[in-house]
Amino acid sequence: MFNETTDKLFSQMPSIGGMKEHLDQRTRGDKYIWGLVIVLSLISILVVYSATGSLAYKMYRGNTSVYLFKQVIFTLVGLLVIFGLHRINYTVFSRIATILFMLSIPLLIYTLFFGAKINEGSRWIKLPIINLTIQSSDIAKLALFMYISKVLSKKQEVIKDFKKGFLPIIIPVFIICALIMPANLSNALLTGATSLLLMFIGRVSFKHILLTILVAMIPVAIIVSVAIATHSSKTEEGQPVVAEKMKSVGRIGTWVNRVQDFMYANEREVPYQVQQAKIAIANGGIFFGLGPGNSRQRNFLPQAYNDFIYAVIIEEYGLIGGAFIIFIYLVFLFRCIRIFRKCPYAFGAFLALGLSFTLIIQAIANMAVNVNIVPVTGVTLPLVSMGGSSFIFTCCSIGLILSVARNVEQMEGKAPVETEIELPDENTETTNGVTSAI
Repeated sequence: MFNETTDKLFSQMPSIGGMKEHLDQRTRGDKYIWGLVIVLSLISILVVYSATGSLAYKMYRGNTSVYLFKQVIFTLVGLLVIFGLHRINYTVFSRIATILFMLSIPLLIYTLFFGAKINEGSRWIKLPIINLTIQSSDIAKLALFMYISKVLSKKQEVIKDFKKGFLPIIIPVFIICALIMPANLSNALLTGATSLLLMFIGRVSFKHILLTILVAMIPVAIIVSVAIATHSSKTEEGQPVVAEKMKSVGRIGTWVNRVQDFMYANEREVPYQVQQAKIAIANGGIFFGLGPGNSRQRNFLPQAYNDFIYAVIIEEYGLIGGAFIIFIYLVFLFRCIRIFRKCPYAFGAFLALGLSFTLIIQAIANMAVNVNIVPVTGVTLPLVSMGGSSFIFTCCSIGLILSVARNVEQMEGKAPVETEIELPDENTETTNGVTSAI
């Protein structure tokens, strides 16, 4: 009797092959990207748990499991977000792109005037009841790239025209970047750079892009000029009154100080966070570092779990560990470019490429700050830094990319078509293998 019961029970359990088949059916899209997401998520849990040790002693009297639990929850929620979005036909996002873009503008305006101030910047909106904060810029960036992808796909026939092709794209980019800039200059510059790169791939006239770059460099040139003028006044006669007054406007003073710290590193005291990041990297060495959970500088490095988490990775896993992280992001970019080339619809192709560019450029910026190649900025490492609104919206971006990949897979005949996909007609203009209509 016992043997019959157990045999019946085991016969009803799914086999390993059946479980794999079920998993394959539920998770469509690029399997490599799915694997990279899982790997980065596991690395994030390990490194965040290690990097939040001092924060746990400060906030929770040494209860380090609190932040481990939070990061696991954020990771699970992020994976659910990716799974949910990748099951949606990406053409749906084309229909709501304009609405999301229009909603993001008042959110950014509200943040500027009424946003919660953290680290001298008003970047966050505090949600009532649940007492969580989100960065409105994350919402705006996601909406912007959806909108740009939509406009690029519809304007291919007139994309070289200044009024009909260029202005409808650059004006939204300018609006979003201008609203982000007062609170987060680095984020605005990265968003603008990614947008221009996507516009270049979308066949926008190069002279129009070059003109935009020249205009965008004006505020950067002003900040650098103020930094040079105010630094020279300390060693030369005369006080630059105008430059000193400009430093008191908004966050210009903070930006100027960071530029000065970077430009005159030999003459000025090295910023504390940069100094600690260099020590952490030096501790890591070339090969295996100090080992998981053995970071020393995590107790001294500000924002070790966010902005400077890459330095902690190198300290614990060595330069080989740091190189492995770079390799993962490069593979991710390669797979997204592959999706772009295979997608027959312009909107999906531009959407996948634009969102992948913004994630990769953000990762490069974070790592460059950690190794002191560029001035200090508040940019997180995608999918690795401690969970928050940036983590969730990164997962949203990956979910949209996998949605495009899923539909590409379906059209290649590798999986049964689950949603109706409109095929291009013979009269639809095709450019570079990508149709200009949805």
